[in-house]
Amino acid sequence: MDTQTIHLHLKAPPKPDAGQPCNGCGVCCAAETCPLARLRFRRRQGPCPALEWLAEEACYRCGLLRRPRHYWPGLPAWAEGMVRRLTRRWIAAGSACDSQAQIAP
Repeated sequence: MDTQTIHLHLKAPPKPDAGQPCNGCGVCCAAETCPLARLRFRRRQGPCPALEWLAEEACYRCGLLRRPRHYWPGLPAWAEGMVRRLTRRWIAAGSACDSQAQIAP
């Protein structure tokens, strides 16, 4: 069994079971990068550079989705909405937890 240590904010919500609604725990993005982040950052292993902690919501969110122009320099303002829609679809944002990570007690 492979083990990996990831570091998350103390106030991050606990990881939901696979298939349950995403709660912004950040485990998936801290462990590995999604296909879009692999393309953007040219790395396969986490943590994803676009994983953003939102203190006011006490959860993690995808910066590629929240702030595309920050992570894609040169992206014109008129394309931001389209990039958000494509990103949401590509990373399946809001669908369900698809991380198979097992959290040690």
